[in-house]
Amino acid sequence: MMVSADNDSRRAGTIWMMNLDESTSVITPLASAVFCRVESQSASELAEAMGGNVLTDILNRFETGRRCYAARIDGRFAAYGWVSFNEEFIGELNLRLKLLSGEAYIWNCATLPDFRQNYLYSALSAYIVGELQKEHLSRAWIGADLDNVPSQRGIARAGFMYVADLVVVRVLTLRQVWVQGRPNMPNSLVAEARRAFLNDRDKVWLKASSSTST
Repeated sequence: MMVSADNDSRRAGTIWMMNLDESTSVITPLASAVFCRVESQSASELAEAMGGNVLTDILNRFETGRRCYAARIDGRFAAYGWVSFNEEFIGELNLRLKLLSGEAYIWNCATLPDFRQNYLYSALSAYIVGELQKEHLSRAWIGADLDNVPSQRGIARAGFMYVADLVVVRVLTLRQVWVQGRPNMPNSLVAEARRAFLNDRDKVWLKASSSTST
């Protein structure tokens, strides 16, 4: 790897995985919540919870087979998370994650400000895992920003394994992205992360941008 004053090397995000044929635990949040799958009829309410002008995007997600799961408290959306089953675009890194049959990718998860610090993220993640297990899926992936320690704690609490980091090196006008396995992580699992996030390549070259988070 080239090293120069123009290089900017950093871990951009964390990659987590769970084999869905393993037993998992139900997590009880600190606030009484009802967990459910969100249907397209609730798209407008969901868009209000997510904030911004996102209704068209939400409707497109439903139409293309993506799912949303949520936690409700007193009837209000308190937390939500999306699941994809084929491929998904990681816009911040300009990567296209591709899944095998039987895999799922959990993404775009958030807890609304009024309901944070209630373990809703980990409880919702565990609920989603349980729903995927009912459909006999084999594996779930999830990612988190490197600096988002609360999300990483929630992911670990839900039973996911910290497999690898996404590492970015900026070289002039290009960025090199690769998957770096965590210490003592089996090479086979790191290879699976590379297959999903980099499509079997050791690394990818992309046009440089100012954002490097997942």
